[in-house]
Formats: sequence, structure tokens, C-alpha cells
Amino acid sequence: MRFYHLSHTDLDGYTCQYLTKKLYPDGFFTNANYGEEVKVRLDQILELIRNSQEGEHFFLITDLNLTFEEAFYLDEEIKSIPDKKVKLKLLDHHLSGLETSLKFDWYHLDATSSASLITFNFFRNEKLLGLEKFVKAVNAVDIWLQEDELFEFGKVLMRLVDEAKEISRYAFNNENIEYKHYMLTQALPFLEMPQGHILLDDELCKIKKSYFQLSQNDTLDNLLTSYVLKLLNLHKENMSISFQGHKGILTFGIQNSSIVGNAFLKANPNYHFFMNVNSRGTFSLRADNKVDVSKMAEQIAGGGGHPNASGGKFKEFKEFFIYSELKSFIEALLKEKE
Repeated sequence: MRFYHLSHTDLDGYTCQYLTKKLYPDGFFTNANYGEEVKVRLDQILELIRNSQEGEHFFLITDLNLTFEEAFYLDEEIKSIPDKKVKLKLLDHHLSGLETSLKFDWYHLDATSSASLITFNFFRNEKLLGLEKFVKAVNAVDIWLQEDELFEFGKVLMRLVDEAKEISRYAFNNENIEYKHYMLTQALPFLEMPQGHILLDDELCKIKKSYFQLSQNDTLDNLLTSYVLKLLNLHKENMSISFQGHKGILTFGIQNSSIVGNAFLKANPNYHFFMNVNSRGTFSLRADNKVDVSKMAEQIAGGGGHPNASGGKFKEFKEFFIYSELKSFIEALLKEKE
């Protein structure tokens, strides 16, 4: 059986996946914020199910209250896959989904608990032993139980996840989730320490650095640059683009793009430019004296800047959430502007 888990992009959502990852380590995990991204992620998982060689599938959604239109669409799409046996379950706690939950038997709503506590109770597996206190801390902050003894610890956990943005979830989905789960794992021992929430707060930067550090210590920026550079070198063939005979690499929503871009180009002299695009269509270009990216930025989007550092914004840009779809858009645009 193949397992798929779509969850929200906050502490509660990632904690739900932290739990199920222990039960289904080989599953497919991804996240969505509200709005257009929900439908995009639903379609992404539906496509994976359709293309799978396996006959049984478990599609779990947590911490997302679907609109009636989204739930109806999903229900109909699941029914339209007759050659697959698909178990569909949604576990949520937002009252805004009440009316929708009454219309679909797979939609479970409990407004008294966080989605992570609902998920914990739904599975109740021996592999989750020892995590109940952690889940209760997440529950305390997610539904704002200020008098709960674990509330302050939950607040630190919430910031831990909110600020763990060093790895782009658009460009590197799996690595982004792994990183957030690593942070949560490192936080667990502090639950048993006196004033653990304060001690954890003190250690957040060290915990972040420990994920990226291989040997010698360095600044977080430098450690992160080395880590992302390794990811890019691993995936560069699938991330390559071209413009007027010049080979480049396309990234999506990464931090420190100037530093990473310059480091990548120096390590890969056969690449002439580095492009990073954010979710709103703003892009940055970096070069290493092999192409004038100020002219390139002007040609493709009326942008500009310096020969080795330029940028702009695509006027015809739409919001993307999946790297491959952004890449197809950029490749078509670059070809058109050549």
C-alpha cells in the first residue's frame, strides 16, 4: 500500500506528518497553505495514485479544512479511479469546515483538539509511544491553551517551525520536511528539562547549524550555502535551463540566492548563469563573467542591473507551487524571448 500525506504548513501540520512518517517512512509527504495551492497539491497526489503500479493507496489530509468545492472535487476524482483501492481520510479541527465535514464520511472534524492530537489518537500506534507529551505541547499552542503547562514550550516549537525556512519547500520538498522533522526531534529532550522552553530557545541556532554542519563549524549562512550547493550539484541536470546558447540553473524560492548563485557558478564553470525565482514572480540572475545578465533580464522581463547581478519581475507570471511546473513556464518564456 502506498501512503500519501498532505498537511498544512505550520507547526501543527508538520507535526501530523512527523507522526505518520514513523508509521509510513516510505510515504509521499507534501504541504499546502490555503488558497490555490490546496487544489494543486490534491492534483499532484491524485496523479501519483493514477500513475502508481500498486493497487492500494491511503490518502491522508491533516490540518486543512477543505471547501465544499474542493472536497466534492476530491471525492469525485477518487471515485473516477476504478482500478485503484483508495482509502481517503481528512483529520481537521477548523470549525470553518463544519458544513463540508457533514457531507463526506471521510472528513473527520474535532474542534476541541489540534490536528496533531487528532492524528495521534487516530493512529494510536506503539511506534508513537513517547510522543504524547510533545503532541500535547503542540496542541496547547495550536488551540491557544494559555493556562496549559506546556503552552510556553509549544510557543518555542511554533517559532522553531515557522523560522525553519532555510530549505525551500518548492525546490526541495523532501529535504524541507526532513529538516523540520530534524528540528522537532532535537527539541524533544528539552521537554523533560526544567525550564526546557527557555533552554530550547537558547539552542535554536545551534540546532539549525547542527543539521547543516558536516565537520568544521562556520556561520549558519556558510553552512547553509554548502548544503544547498550540494543539493544543486546533485540535481543540476534536472534543474538546467538555457538562453541564447548559455547554460544556466533554475532555483525556486531559495534563501541567500546571491551567495549560493556565485558559489554554484564558481564550482560549475560550464554553467553561465544562475536564476532564482520566488513565488510572486520576482527573479534574480547571477553570472560569473560569461554572460551579461543585465541584458538578459531586460530581454526577458524588462529588468536590469549589473552584468553579473541583475533581476526583475515577470509580468505574465502566475503563482506556482511545484518546481517542474515553474521550470516549464520559464523554459517556454526564455525560448520565446530568444
